[in-house]
Amino acid sequence: MTRVQLTDAEWEFIEPYLPVGEYGPYPERLRRQFEGVIWRFRTGSQWREMPGEFGAWSTVHNRFRQWRDAGVFEALLEGSIAEAAKRGEVDLSLVSVDSTTVRAHHDAAGMHLDPDTLADLEKAAEEAEKARQKGATRRNKTGRTPQTTRNGTSDDASDTDADADSD
Repeated sequence: MTRVQLTDAEWEFIEPYLPVGEYGPYPERLRRQFEGVIWRFRTGSQWREMPGEFGAWSTVHNRFRQWRDAGVFEALLEGSIAEAAKRGEVDLSLVSVDSTTVRAHHDAAGMHLDPDTLADLEKAAEEAEKARQKGATRRNKTGRTPQTTRNGTSDDASDTDADADSD
């Protein structure tokens, strides 16, 4: 047996976020299944290694997928943040933002920035893109980007030196 995953107070907070259909799951199994999902992600184990006390691993996995697709985890996260904000316990230093969460343009999310901040952000994005493109181009030994002419030959000085040496 594994130790209890959730306290009763934690379960009272989580339970309203979990959908219960007309034909199941049975409420007493719901907590065990949710704790099975917690166990799986806490341990990093495979679904098939889940202890039997949480129910059949395939049932818990299917329930996890249903909750994921229904947006239960996002709603639970937003609800816990709102609850913490009510108590004055929100610490934004724990927020992590990376490229997987920042894909939409600021207008898509209804975000409003003052024009100076927006201009600074756009300038920084342009500079970052230029630096990325610059690093992606091939460079020759002299550090210059080779230029090719219409006939496909390089107009690089090192190439002309090599041609002169071969004559």
